[in-house]
Amino acid sequence: MALFGTMPMGVSAAEPHHQQLDTTRVYEMEVVEVITTNAKRTTPVAHENLTHEALVRNSYGTDLPSALALTPSMIATNETGIGIGATSIRLRGTDATRINVTVNGVSLNNPDSHSVYWYDTPDLISSVGTVQVQRGAGVSTNGTGAFGGAVSMTTDALTPDFRGSASLSYGSYNTNKQAIQLSSGLMRNHWVLDARLTHIGSDGYIERGSTDLKSYMAQVGYYGDKTKIKLLSYGGLAKTYLTYNGVSKEEMELYGRRYHTSGQYETSDGEYVLADGTHVAYHDDETDNYLQINNQLVINHSFNKHWQLNTTLFYTYGYGYYNQYKDDAWLAGYTNLATDVEQADVIRNKIMRNHLGGVNMAAEYNTQHLDLTFGGSWSYYRCPHWGELSWVDGLDNGSIGGRWYDNDVEKQDANIFARADWTVLRGWQDNELHLFGDLQYRYVHYKAWGTNDNAIWGDDGVYMQPIDVDKKYNFFNPRLGISYIHHRHNVYASVAVAHREPTRSDFTDRYMFASDDSYPEPERLLDFELGYTYISPRLTLGINLYYMQYHNQLVATGMVNDGDDALNVNVDNSFRRGVELMASWRTTKWLTLSANATLSQNKIRDYVDELRDSPTYGQNLGDMTISYSPSVMGAFSADFHVKGFAAMWTTQYVGKQYFTNNEIEALSLDAYCVTNLDLSYTLTTKQATSVRFGVTIYNLFSTLYESNGYGYSYMWDGERYDEAYYFPQAPIHCLANVTVNF
Repeated sequence: MALFGTMPMGVSAAEPHHQQLDTTRVYEMEVVEVITTNAKRTTPVAHENLTHEALVRNSYGTDLPSALALTPSMIATNETGIGIGATSIRLRGTDATRINVTVNGVSLNNPDSHSVYWYDTPDLISSVGTVQVQRGAGVSTNGTGAFGGAVSMTTDALTPDFRGSASLSYGSYNTNKQAIQLSSGLMRNHWVLDARLTHIGSDGYIERGSTDLKSYMAQVGYYGDKTKIKLLSYGGLAKTYLTYNGVSKEEMELYGRRYHTSGQYETSDGEYVLADGTHVAYHDDETDNYLQINNQLVINHSFNKHWQLNTTLFYTYGYGYYNQYKDDAWLAGYTNLATDVEQADVIRNKIMRNHLGGVNMAAEYNTQHLDLTFGGSWSYYRCPHWGELSWVDGLDNGSIGGRWYDNDVEKQDANIFARADWTVLRGWQDNELHLFGDLQYRYVHYKAWGTNDNAIWGDDGVYMQPIDVDKKYNFFNPRLGISYIHHRHNVYASVAVAHREPTRSDFTDRYMFASDDSYPEPERLLDFELGYTYISPRLTLGINLYYMQYHNQLVATGMVNDGDDALNVNVDNSFRRGVELMASWRTTKWLTLSANATLSQNKIRDYVDELRDSPTYGQNLGDMTISYSPSVMGAFSADFHVKGFAAMWTTQYVGKQYFTNNEIEALSLDAYCVTNLDLSYTLTTKQATSVRFGVTIYNLFSTLYESNGYGYSYMWDGERYDEAYYFPQAPIHCLANVTVNF
């Protein structure tokens, strides 16, 4: 649960699922997956290991955050209402930009926005072998800093046997998935090939919230006596309808929970008539389109029984654009237009092309009493952003030349680290005492220049917002801890320091709310963790206490830009503290009950409202709750399995969340409790290894809830206004699946 990294909801630590190793070659094939971003059994870090069974149950259609939400203190959000498409996660109240995500040690976070866009790597869950969720500062990792936690994944281990699978899913809202996977098995005693193709589609619960995702994974592995090499490529092409503007409560009452305004425009002969009689139509290509290709070359070499070297070379290519319809746009904000027309409908494209390349290296030295790991990484990122207009009502193509904004980004990210796990005591009356140390130096150089997509209306006319950022950061991140093990008991404590640089939108969109032209400051975290676990053959218990003290934490204001990026503001003194409780009880060989709960306080001390247009601008509001930070979270599951039949019941509760840091009721997300039920039967046949028939019923009790939203306050003509928008989730719906393994 914490130190030991217990299993997710419904899987008992007393019943691990071990694969029998038939040959030394199989063992070597699994060794190639070892990476240095994982916490080990003796590492004094709160972490959870997701088992293969938990991943498989969530791989029939929904995105990976659905599986991650089974772990303590984790929340999954979704814009389309069914867990497919624009999904994200929060951990201990911190958003996805502060959660470090790696695949084979390579950071999946976008270096510019720090976000992870899960639909850019569709069906990644089907290619993952292991997942570890670390809470708090965690261990040294690559890429952006872990301010709420880290998700460390490895791709699935290659198999020495010829294998394959075919999977078909279909369910509510025309949700469908088709996937096929093949593995060659071991060829010529050294080589293995593996490949997967997947398509996922859905109309979405939200109107026009369609998703069309195509993905692939290809791997080739070479296994020598001392050297293992794996070359892999994964990625996909995503096309999703833009749904990120959400819906207000007033709009839900008038038009229903599925309504949203993206791509909507008024027209006298529109085929759709709103409740107030307005005729509207919709742009049928109001979409986010993105191609991402991730390439990795993983090399492991064992010099002897003590020394091992791991090297990963990586390159990621991405290209994408928003296609957006803007009704009655102010044309002065598009500086590439040659016209005196003030307003007109336009179709615009916001485009980006990115390149990320680098190398990770780590050497490991292992003896009976000492494990040493040291290494580092370097990466270079380049990403131009620009905008083009494809149509302006009333203008010919000759009047729409050039780009209406154009900027570029460069980022270098490098780190070196040294980590030690020293076994001070082992063996005496079954006692173990471990001391842990992890020191990291991280260097970041971030540059952005050109013009942004924000039009500035000034005294001298309209101009595009200039960007001129050139920042260098030097971060030192030490971690120290101790763990004590006796029989079934484990106690640990740790203290860690972490730093994190601002994101692109922290720099470029600060002008929307800030009263000055200052830059955002980097954040610092001091994280204290204290935990205890008890593990017996049938019962696992765990408790973890944490206190996270921040300096200059960038907290969400509740506002977002027109790309759905949260706008954040530095607060000088804030903290998150809480207790995480976990339990798993194997009542019989066919039933396991599991539960977890998080009780927390998330506060800004002496919060001064620095949002320029806020009704409370400049006021010291005292100690206030940090936005998007529920004080109560919990989950329960029952895992039933007998012979070929299996059933999994999961219930999750998430407490109330505020959109802003002012504790305003009108700008909040109500608490919710939602239950899912997964049923399956696995049949073993002579022609195939197994055939699984399954159905998952989501939101079993049709709870009307919203998983996410945003909002803000402002003054206009002496009156206060509170604007809030929500992302409603679907009532009861289901997804059926047939998977053949051969």
